[in-house]
Amino acid sequence: MKNLKYLFSLFLVLFLIGCANDDNGIDNVDNVAAPSEMSALFTITQDNTGTVSIYPNSKNATTYDVFFGDGTVEPETITPVDAFVKHKYAEGVYTVKIIGYGINGLSTEYTQTLTVTFVPPVDVEILVETAATNPYQKNITAKALYETYFEVYFGEDPNQVPVQFNEGQTVSHTYAATGTYTVKVIAYSGGIAVTEETTEVQVLDPIVLPVTFESAASYNLGFFGGAAAAVVNNPSASGINNSAKVAKITKAAGAEVWAGISVPLDVPIDFSTMTTLSIKVYSPTVGSVIKLKLENLADANINVEVDATTTVANQWETLTYSFAGINNANNYQRVVVFYDFGNNGTGASFYFDDIVQSSGLPQVALPLTFENSALTYSFTGFGGSDALVITNPDATGINTSANVGKMVKNSGAQTYAGAFIVLGQPIDFSSMQKIKMKVWSPQAGITVKLKLENTPATPIEKDALTTVTNQWEELTFDFTGVVNANNYNTITIFFEFGAVGSGTTYYFDDIKLSN
Repeated sequence: MKNLKYLFSLFLVLFLIGCANDDNGIDNVDNVAAPSEMSALFTITQDNTGTVSIYPNSKNATTYDVFFGDGTVEPETITPVDAFVKHKYAEGVYTVKIIGYGINGLSTEYTQTLTVTFVPPVDVEILVETAATNPYQKNITAKALYETYFEVYFGEDPNQVPVQFNEGQTVSHTYAATGTYTVKVIAYSGGIAVTEETTEVQVLDPIVLPVTFESAASYNLGFFGGAAAAVVNNPSASGINNSAKVAKITKAAGAEVWAGISVPLDVPIDFSTMTTLSIKVYSPTVGSVIKLKLENLADANINVEVDATTTVANQWETLTYSFAGINNANNYQRVVVFYDFGNNGTGASFYFDDIVQSSGLPQVALPLTFENSALTYSFTGFGGSDALVITNPDATGINTSANVGKMVKNSGAQTYAGAFIVLGQPIDFSSMQKIKMKVWSPQAGITVKLKLENTPATPIEKDALTTVTNQWEELTFDFTGVVNANNYNTITIFFEFGAVGSGTTYYFDDIKLSN
């Protein structure tokens, strides 16, 4: 291409010489002034590629050498016929030098400053979705024009290191607590300019089993057929139900025989391993049918129902509903409760609480008292510790129960040696977030660690110190802020954590929730 340019330039020179000879002779060519009125026009594409078009202009120039000023050694030679030359730049400020050559070889040098600034990203959009299996987990994506990559701040930790991602990728974050958070996304282009966008993210306490009505979240109770519903203070905090809040159904006089209320859940009930539901109920009458119906949230025609009958009046009792053989693929996500099904309303009120899922068999659950002979308390030791349930060797002081847990940290056991037990149902932290445990230790001042787990949730652990020797005392482990949706169902106990085992025996009992 350059050869063609030079041939054109030679042709132009010969043409002008010929014209000069026809007029006043070759001397007129020598008298042609050097190129003058030099200038240059710069244009840049708006796609952040850094492609600049350089248009030289002058009087009397037949060719131009364009020096790009970015370290490129060789200039680009063009003619007025070419009009411009293209070159790709990084973002920055450059001095472009142009030498214009006249017909007689005289030249003029011209410089001009070129500033290359990429356009910032535009049309930044942030999309936040809640994970289907964990309402505390938010999945974040973003898109924009002219962006190269994104950084995201989740708004929970002021010292957070931003997470980088590209368009089309998803980043996830699991919040530790409910609340409103400001998610900030910064979009970067190929240059200095950035664009920042924010969006508000709400993390709500999820409505999942067990439903205890103790959360501040909205339960979105629905009612129909002449029934009314509300979450109220427990009218009779006694017996098997000392919780603060319960659900109330009032079946107005003349209400339909099928009047009731519904409780939508945030995730479908998983019946893959447990097919029994239980409800604590408080009824003014004996022999009333309490129907429990499960519905698909999108299609109420997909449903299943089971009946149970009250056996006592004006006191709490537990009704059990077996859904054995249920089709788990139907994604049952709405619980519907009918009070005194089959009879018109009389204006009476009925209360219920603690919708709990279980296997239908006696389960190992908090509180762990080790007194239920129908249960098998299976501890698994590790690191050189062993644990089992035995007869209380020192039934005195604050612990006169018959059975307790025993742990031996064998000689040479690892500093992290301990034992764990898997519960039959997750610990419900909705109303109480501390755990108390009675312990008996021959040493004061040792660390007792309590750890909660449930794969894939992040384990959490708390420490307490013994203060007495050879007698029972109660230790408190404060799990305030625990994410209840993590459904922790495994308790691990460590005695004398951080020290190598020396064959010491410890005892523990009455592991329970507390305020």
